[in-house]
Amino acid sequence: MKKLILGAFAALCSLTALAAEPEYRAIHLDIDVAKPAAEVWGKIGGWCDISVWVANFDCKVTSGNGDVGSVRVLAGGRITEIMTAKTALGYGYTQPAVAGQFYNLYHGFMEVVPVSATSSKVLYTLMLDVSDKADAAAKDADIARRRGIFETALKNMKKIAEGG
Repeated sequence: MKKLILGAFAALCSLTALAAEPEYRAIHLDIDVAKPAAEVWGKIGGWCDISVWVANFDCKVTSGNGDVGSVRVLAGGRITEIMTAKTALGYGYTQPAVAGQFYNLYHGFMEVVPVSATSSKVLYTLMLDVSDKADAAAKDADIARRRGIFETALKNMKKIAEGG
């Protein structure tokens, strides 16, 4: 029995050694908006407003009322996000681990910061682990894809907030 337990422990340790070390990447994005921060947030800051500023991205609140702990489901149920932080002009969220899938520790934070009485800046930060990608090119391509989606989203936020 002792040999069996030691063998199982050794096998578990060898599997752990094969796992990739996490490689966290942050994507920092921002855009200037010619409107006051509170007005911008009122137009783009709802928990499911992502469906307005990301094309073809449906959103359904499945739990909560748009406060910390609220859950939204995106893209026909393929993505679940939980609000983890909230301020007057921002919120943070995470995607939970899914059984049998690589967990990339995905987090996002969006906020509007005042620049002046008549202008503001939308900040959007994403953070994730890309260690599951095959090589540097695949990691860079994943980051570029995500950056492109959210750069477009920021442009759409600006149009919505400025009334375009």
